[in-house]
Amino acid sequence: MTKVTSDLSISADGYSAGPNQTEERPFGDDGGDGWGDKLHAWMFETPEEDPAGGDANVQAAAARAEVAAPGAFVMGRNMFGPVRGEWDRDWKGWWGDDPPFHAPVFVLTHYPRDPQPMNGGTTYHFVTDGIESALKQAREAAGDGDVSIQGGATTINQYLAAGLIDELRLHIVPLTLGAGTRLFDGVPPLKLRQVESPAAKGSVTHVTYRVLR
Repeated sequence: MTKVTSDLSISADGYSAGPNQTEERPFGDDGGDGWGDKLHAWMFETPEEDPAGGDANVQAAAARAEVAAPGAFVMGRNMFGPVRGEWDRDWKGWWGDDPPFHAPVFVLTHYPRDPQPMNGGTTYHFVTDGIESALKQAREAAGDGDVSIQGGATTINQYLAAGLIDELRLHIVPLTLGAGTRLFDGVPPLKLRQVESPAAKGSVTHVTYRVLR
């Protein structure tokens, strides 16, 4: 049965992006250059850079594999790019001509747009009739595979509030941002069961929760 998951890098105080987000700084004031180098550095650590002597890299590689494994993805328009209102700009996402998804991606928006095929098997589909419709289409596209609610945090919060996420995988980075876009804002109380939390290595702690109905 298809499982609906969500992966998110967050600060220790729960933020997935800092304040003052711009096109040049899509993650806002995150303590780095604005491209998420503080929140997402763990995804790109090599064994040579790994302060834990290789163990953290093994954890990061396993987490990266989980992030890339689903058969379809859903994301909010803010994660897709900085364009607002009508699609009056030829924007094809932050990730270049060969995005890392290699599967159908369903982008939530209020403005219709034709599907956008990319290299490597990614096609962006633009959904104007809400989160449940986007999830239904993603399930159909994924077949026997899982569906990942990619983010950002505002989109994940909508799916959590609607009871539509089965598994939440958080990658907690040891820094605080104090403001920005925060996971769980506006979400009713949830009951979570921790199903995995390997001993922290390097620059991140990976925790997996099952969202109980």
